[in-house]
Amino acid sequence: MKAVVCRSPGELALEDRAAPGAPRPGWARVAVSHVGICGTDYHIFEGKHPFLAYPRIMGHEVSGTIVEKGEGVDLSAGEAVIINPYLSCGKCIACRKGKPNCCVKIEVLGVHRDGAMCDEILVPAQNLYPTNGLSLADAAAVEFLAIGAHAVRRSLGTPGQRTLVIGAGPIGLGTAIFARIAGLDVSLLDMSSERLGFAEKELGFAPLDTSKETAGELVRQATGGEGFDLVFDATGNTASVQSAFAHVAHGGTLVLVSVVKDDITFSDPEFHKREMTLVGSRNALKADFEHVAASIRNGSVPLDKLVTHRTTLAGTPRDLARWTHEKSGLIKAVIEVG
Repeated sequence: MKAVVCRSPGELALEDRAAPGAPRPGWARVAVSHVGICGTDYHIFEGKHPFLAYPRIMGHEVSGTIVEKGEGVDLSAGEAVIINPYLSCGKCIACRKGKPNCCVKIEVLGVHRDGAMCDEILVPAQNLYPTNGLSLADAAAVEFLAIGAHAVRRSLGTPGQRTLVIGAGPIGLGTAIFARIAGLDVSLLDMSSERLGFAEKELGFAPLDTSKETAGELVRQATGGEGFDLVFDATGNTASVQSAFAHVAHGGTLVLVSVVKDDITFSDPEFHKREMTLVGSRNALKADFEHVAASIRNGSVPLDKLVTHRTTLAGTPRDLARWTHEKSGLIKAVIEVG
């Protein structure tokens, strides 16, 4: 089969690889249809991912069609599926609590093991969700949107609460969309006027542009000095995460959607004075995938505006390398494989 391989940082190639072969019991062989390109993939290409061994086939935002199923699999050959890329052990403390998204031994397709920038892939059947009429192109967007949907669910927010999403990249936009679906009153903060302009014009979000004013002053103006009830940080930037504590209202909640490598420090007196809640959010659960798929079906998610770039498997080595640096106009890129 054909596969796009990141041989080393900065080196992508289309290679011939052995087909995955017959699935073992409980697994299925899936013909890949579409793969979304994630910020993680760009980081892998740039050599910025701290826990990755090269060479690696990337790709974890995936849709496809079951080609062959192993013993004990209820799904049918020919069935269109969304792939949940978080492979869990099923036995650790997190899995026993119903939280396989933060499994102690989690393996993410395209990161800890080879992913789906290829013709076919083997996947545990428990990680395959029928599309139920969702197109395979749209189904490939479910995973990245599920990150934000999970974060919103973790926040325990209630309709009408003033909400700030920091970071207008794909994950931040997904968080903002699902915050709005949950009835929250959403503003977006970013230092990119271009991305905020897109979010305001195309998606209808109130922008807070830090290229024109300090974040603290913008938050003060937007909330009458009270701060936001809910703040989501989706920047992956240490300084942004640390400054986000100051944007939270008394009695409010800060949700860390993205992850940074550094230690995070904050003022304990300010934290306790506000009786803040700090929430970590990692990956997503089946319920989040299902919520996203249903929201796409009912027209609540403007995917036609979010997917801005497309390529093929053969074109991926050239295009992914280019898009790593050429970000203007880029929100979400998708590889058409099948």
